[in-house]
Amino acid sequence: MSTKVLDYTALTITIIGAINWGLIGFLRFDLVKFLFGDMTLISRIVYALVGLCGLYLISVFGRIRDARES
Repeated sequence: MSTKVLDYTALTITIIGAINWGLIGFLRFDLVKFLFGDMTLISRIVYALVGLCGLYLISVFGRIRDARES
């Protein structure tokens, strides 16, 4: 899998997670909990994937900086 595909996949998952946090903050509505249940295995996997994608996207900062310097 190319880095570009992984970047866009991680970005999409992170955006979905951010929208969910926005819903929680503004409307007290947890979409993941609504769809998959309160801390079921599937909902925990979804939360974990969002977190891992967010951590992965930290690497984008380094790649942006390297691209500017070259």
